[in-house]
Amino acid sequence: MRHTALSVCLLGAASLLAGCDALGIESAVDVAAKKEAEGKAIGSACRHAVRSIEDCFGGYPRAGKAAVFAGWKEMDEYMRENAIVGMPAEPEPAAAPAASPAAPDGGKTTSASRNS
Repeated sequence: MRHTALSVCLLGAASLLAGCDALGIESAVDVAAKKEAEGKAIGSACRHAVRSIEDCFGGYPRAGKAAVFAGWKEMDEYMRENAIVGMPAEPEPAAAPAASPAAPDGGKTTSASRNS
């Protein structure tokens, strides 16, 4: 009986530990691969947007510089081989000019201001 109970407990523990991937627990290797892929994506997007590598490094300080550079370089080679023209990002539209500020009293004049 003890042997059966021990076997069931060990089997249950093993099945729970095997399900860690289903729980969303990532290993260090998975995290590193994800950061590498994100860095390459950032670098390639910067190159396609005609941004310099220095601007890209400055704009994304948390991304790994080696991965960003690798992505930028890969996209540069791809764009040169296929004669692809970069697509610079359009500047943000200027804010509409604000209406003239209203009088502090809501445009109403007081008798003191009329007499002055």
